[in-house]
Amino acid sequence: MKIAVVDYGSGNLASAARALMLAGERAGIAVSVAITAAPDVVAAADRIVLPGQGAFADCAAGLAAIPGLREAIVSATERGAPFLGICVGMQLMAERGLEHAVTPGFGWIAGEIAPMAAPGLRLPQMGWNALRFEEPAHPLLAGLVPGDHAYFVHSYALRGARPDQVLATTDYGGEVVAMVAAGNRAGTQFHVEKSQEVGLRILGNFLRWQP
Repeated sequence: MKIAVVDYGSGNLASAARALMLAGERAGIAVSVAITAAPDVVAAADRIVLPGQGAFADCAAGLAAIPGLREAIVSATERGAPFLGICVGMQLMAERGLEHAVTPGFGWIAGEIAPMAAPGLRLPQMGWNALRFEEPAHPLLAGLVPGDHAYFVHSYALRGARPDQVLATTDYGGEVVAMVAAGNRAGTQFHVEKSQEVGLRILGNFLRWQP
């Protein structure tokens, strides 16, 4: 299985690649993980992972700065390759982001990325928070139970989401979207690569996922 971890100048790339390799070993799946900015490699991948750290507008600009890269991600997912966005990588799935400027996203999920409202709480939200989801859960959450913890670092979050596209939420001064999916495209607001056993299980589920 060929996995492309998209390198566009933003993201915890090496950690994501290591976590995918470990998840593959645990799942008994032979994986080849390439950290790449090459559109042809991304277009031919069996699965695509888009990490992201920093501001929505900066990450969108980083993608746009590499000719053909955004188009390769779109074409690969349109032919059915499963996609996983991590943190800002998930946020880029939305219609637009409001950080620094109004910036279009991929438009794969409804809503916009807006400043979090967390009265009396520190921003960015940083640390371990419990996941909330209904059972039976989406295949990406197989083996997890509500209340399992994942690691978050963010001060912007998805607003105006469609309930049928939300897989899990967390609480930080109110409900915060933690995980989304639309067809073969999914994303986690939290850092799966930093979420230890919970993250590895989600990545293993992603490798087995047949949307």
